[in-house]
Amino acid sequence: MNKAKVLVARSIFPETIARLEEHFEVESNQGDQGWSKAQLIDKLKGKQGAFTTGSERIDAEVLAACPELKICANMAVGYNNFDVDAMTARGVLATNAPDVLTETTADFGFALLMATARRITESEHFLRAGKWEKWSYDMFAGSDIHGSTLGIIGMGRIGQGIARRGALGFGMKVIYHNRSRLDPQLEAECKASYVSKQDLLKTADHIVLVVPYTPASHHTIGAAELALMKPTATLVNIARGGIVDDAALAAALRDKRIAAAGLDVFEGEPKVHPDLLQVPNVVLTPHIASATVPTRRAMADLAADNLIGFLVHDKPVTPLNPAVLASK
Repeated sequence: MNKAKVLVARSIFPETIARLEEHFEVESNQGDQGWSKAQLIDKLKGKQGAFTTGSERIDAEVLAACPELKICANMAVGYNNFDVDAMTARGVLATNAPDVLTETTADFGFALLMATARRITESEHFLRAGKWEKWSYDMFAGSDIHGSTLGIIGMGRIGQGIARRGALGFGMKVIYHNRSRLDPQLEAECKASYVSKQDLLKTADHIVLVVPYTPASHHTIGAAELALMKPTATLVNIARGGIVDDAALAAALRDKRIAAAGLDVFEGEPKVHPDLLQVPNVVLTPHIASATVPTRRAMADLAADNLIGFLVHDKPVTPLNPAVLASK
């Protein structure tokens, strides 16, 4: 029996490649070359499966050009690189990698919050530039985290993890806004109270964004929302680029209409809006919230599990469009 053919679109752990090669003919991009859409299509032709990392856009044009494709497995919890409707219409399964990165990403979200509130990056740049000549009472005085109000927009598993860290670890008052309210037991476990988005923006001392990207969530935070925030407030985005209007945020930071921001994701990444690079009161990291070796291995393993589960055993682990399975 001929093995199915699989494309691994980005460099991943050699152990993952070896595992996939036990089941498939694998073409891998271990050189981590950047591909245009035309190059991606060329590589995907004749392949039944694709191992993607969130950077590769799978849309109607790609699907039409690659009729043998049966599954795309994202090594990420987010999947805004997938046109899931188009994939479903073509009978192509989409999978992601949820759960395995929850606690690691919540750790990072809280680390980014702390670095932002306490002006750690800004003060490090000052020190490295040789500008530290004396102590002063207000030198890089930031804002407290303990006892403050934490506002979370997007209360899925990662948002809940951040809520627990804030409430139980730092005695924060936690408020949240979500498309749907959590059940009372889960709210109690997170020590979190549901509020409207407007009330959250007006009330919170620190706001963390953990919503998935969809057209409806595009620019969840724009100029109008930033205007509602306290001038002493901080904003952290570990969700997806496009959730925040980066140009509006840069202007608010420049004019000190909010105190600071911490960003792990950006519109059009890996490009970063140039205005964000010019303001000192922002912490910038290159989309690394899940970046620990154990977690990235678990993400790669789950993507491989989905490819093997579907193409070999007809039982994927985390399907995003299970209607494809029902139609088989």
